[in-house]
Amino acid sequence: MASIYWPSFFFLLFSGLACGFAVAVLCSQNIVRMAFYLVLSLAATASLFFLAGAEFVGAMQLMIYVGGTLVLLVFGVMLTSQERFVTMKVAVGDRLKGLLVGGALLGVLIAAALSIPAWQGLDRGEAETLVVPPTATPIGMGLVGLRVDDPAAAGYLFPFEIVSVHLLVVLIGAAYLARAKRKKYEEPSAA
Repeated sequence: MASIYWPSFFFLLFSGLACGFAVAVLCSQNIVRMAFYLVLSLAATASLFFLAGAEFVGAMQLMIYVGGTLVLLVFGVMLTSQERFVTMKVAVGDRLKGLLVGGALLGVLIAAALSIPAWQGLDRGEAETLVVPPTATPIGMGLVGLRVDDPAAAGYLFPFEIVSVHLLVVLIGAAYLARAKRKKYEEPSAA
């Protein structure tokens, strides 16, 4: 009977970690620490995918975002930066604007998620009767361009090509962030 609560425990743990580290990304002013917190947040999100039984999506989350995007961002900042620790100062007005836009988006997403009955999930009896195929063959065939579920549909190769362009854009963005003008702090002169 106690094993019924473990999935709920892990869901709350991983979702709390994902949200906590996402807030840490917003509150930090050091770009390297921001990237580290983002790695932890995205890893917790991938854990949620694994917990939900979407192993392929979780693995892609780890490979593309944690393994690709953030590594490129960190290396781009570290290789092009002039200072040891790159800091970003954001004005209070800009933080307030971001908070308002983010809060409005969160409100819209929560309202949309709660308004669709199909997204409210299955009860335990319906979930136990679902048959889940234990193979990853359809995904592998889709990666090479052959869909076994729908032969007329395109494969999954095109989205991975888009991901490669995405990684290039991230590297260019990292170089731009590292080269942006930063306010240099003057040390007080000794009298």
